[in-house]
Amino acid sequence: MAAQDRSEKKAACWKGLRERLFTMVSTGVVNDRLNQSYDIASTLILLINLVVSVMLTYDNLSNAYGPVLIVIEAVTVLFFALDWLLRVLTAGLLYPNKTEKKALLSYLISFLGIIDLLSFLPYYLPFLFPIGAAAFRMFRVARIFRLFRINAYYDSLNVITEVISGKKQQLLSSVFILMVLMLASSLCMYSLEHEAQPEVFSNAFSGIWWSVSTLLTVGYGDIYPITPLGKVMGILISFLGVGVVAIPTGIISAGFVEQYSRLKRLGDVAEEENINFIKLELKSTDKWCNQAICDLHLPEGILIAAVHRGEKTLVPRGDLVLKMTDTVILAAESNGKDRPVNIKEVTLKKNHPWNGTAIRDLDISRKTFIIMIHRENSTILPKGNLVLQENDRVYLYSTGNEPIRDRFEF
Repeated sequence: MAAQDRSEKKAACWKGLRERLFTMVSTGVVNDRLNQSYDIASTLILLINLVVSVMLTYDNLSNAYGPVLIVIEAVTVLFFALDWLLRVLTAGLLYPNKTEKKALLSYLISFLGIIDLLSFLPYYLPFLFPIGAAAFRMFRVARIFRLFRINAYYDSLNVITEVISGKKQQLLSSVFILMVLMLASSLCMYSLEHEAQPEVFSNAFSGIWWSVSTLLTVGYGDIYPITPLGKVMGILISFLGVGVVAIPTGIISAGFVEQYSRLKRLGDVAEEENINFIKLELKSTDKWCNQAICDLHLPEGILIAAVHRGEKTLVPRGDLVLKMTDTVILAAESNGKDRPVNIKEVTLKKNHPWNGTAIRDLDISRKTFIIMIHRENSTILPKGNLVLQENDRVYLYSTGNEPIRDRFEF
């Protein structure tokens, strides 16, 4: 029995440690010092590695500081390997709806999982990469996607990512139009210029470079039309290129305007409308325990504003699974017709005049009611003959226009 207890304690300890590591490496939490420190350290190490990689390409710097730069590179790559190992250990929490093996496989074959692996593996196993380990330094550059974790700290970056995510369909459409136009212009220029420049426009795809440099820039001068019709076509395509490149710019600009307008409207509504909040601490008997937020079937107008788990505040996304001892903040929007409602919690201290008094004998306003009493670990419904005791938590409900007076507190 003692061995079983020790085994259960070890399992609980490992579970807590694993959740802590997962939060550290995979979730940006604003009010957690460990998370902030890890984010800062990972960002600095990534930037240092990129700077060292650039410095190693200069012969004079490599000759003068080569050994020091190699040591710094080795240390930073080791951090990438440890970061990947931590993500492998916590992959099950990244995909909570999958088994451990499937969650691990999902991370390993994901885009960021492959980037994380290739950012350090060629350094330690160069013989597996015949084109050279140095060529795979570009994957360390791709790790910059991890810097989007700092969205948790900067609202401006949140706006950027939300705009791109919200306008992704329009942006993909504009990219598709640009690709079609590039292919069509390449075919047209090949038809017009092949006979005059067979060595330059040798096939249909030889004009791709010309179409890209013409549509997206002013051209490089290495490939250009020489026939009259080719020059006319080049002028038309240049004008089309200006319009096509302006499309995604306009989409993103409109997205910024819409996003900031929406935030302003939300701010105005928050100032004009009353939003009521309720704080609930989940117990082991609550049906919400171990359920995802999307499966709770909350009534219309009720939403979960935040979830407090220990000292951390979690964003209430749909796939977040609620756990025992979580504190859930429920918010209810006002319908514009409600009368003002005030709810206050009063803890009865030693000298509070309500101690030892029955509810029917309390001197309180007619617009104020006692709706619930918490006594130790139990919840008691208020009855007239119920005698209040020290350390009771009394919840008062008032429908008056004025807030509940502080005279209830002692």
